[in-house]
Amino acid sequence: PPPPPPPFLGAMSTLTQRSSGLVQRKTEASRNAEKNSEDDEDQRDEQDQEGEKCDSKETRLTLMEEVLLLGLKDREGYTSFWNDCISSGLRGCMLIELALRGRLQLESFGMRRKSLLTRKVICKSDTPTGDVLLDEALKHIKETQPPEAVQSWIELLSGETWNPLKLHYQLRNVRERLAKNLVEKGVLTTEKQNFLLFDMTTHPLTNNVIKQRLIKKVQEAVLDKWVNDPHRMDKRLLALIYLAHASDVLENAFAPLLDEHYDLAMKRVRQLLDLDPEVESMKSNTNELLWAVVAAFTK
Repeated sequence: PPPPPPPFLGAMSTLTQRSSGLVQRKTEASRNAEKNSEDDEDQRDEQDQEGEKCDSKETRLTLMEEVLLLGLKDREGYTSFWNDCISSGLRGCMLIELALRGRLQLESFGMRRKSLLTRKVICKSDTPTGDVLLDEALKHIKETQPPEAVQSWIELLSGETWNPLKLHYQLRNVRERLAKNLVEKGVLTTEKQNFLLFDMTTHPLTNNVIKQRLIKKVQEAVLDKWVNDPHRMDKRLLALIYLAHASDVLENAFAPLLDEHYDLAMKRVRQLLDLDPEVESMKSNTNELLWAVVAAFTK
């Protein structure tokens, strides 16, 4: 015969009498205990995320700032001269940042399903974000008729267009302006560097804690906290991994890792890159514009 339930649970047990004897249902107590532990876990996860986001208002970084920070050399204070991907990568960051803040979305696809890269970007709300660069991009997108698709916007905002009538869409001095934001947030400082032919304003790292936290967040996403499903990942973190890769700065986050961890991290990034954005964008609770930007960089 099964052992009797402990007295403190027995009282709360729901028992049913059947011809075969006693059938003990799952106790109310264990049900409640499980539910409470799940709630606690959810709450802890939320608090962890909130903690990261809200350590202080000054250190809450946008996707563009995070990608630039990963790309900046700590002491020299500038990005690699050989990196020609970061410019378009930062424009992709802006589109996703605006989508995650509820300002942009893709047009609905009507009767015939259109691919992510042929659907136009629509302004969902023109409420200012308070970020000068984002608001500049939002204004361009809102005022452009007929609307343009994601790939076009990445090119137009980067100034990569042959059409002289569209050159005004280019956002100028983006890296410098983002670096100034990071100076205001106490992450970088400003210096003048004297090169042989010219002087250059540089922005060396001053707050290493924030950069290390960012690097740790990226590393953990594909190592200790890997969930093997992009839809269970925080959207902003997922976007950061894709766009840091597109901007050719993801390697900087993985450089300090041991060989075996580095290989595993790169293997998992490859898994994300091999996903089909069209398929992923059709799953529930996704952000279609995020996947359209991913498609623009991975196809």
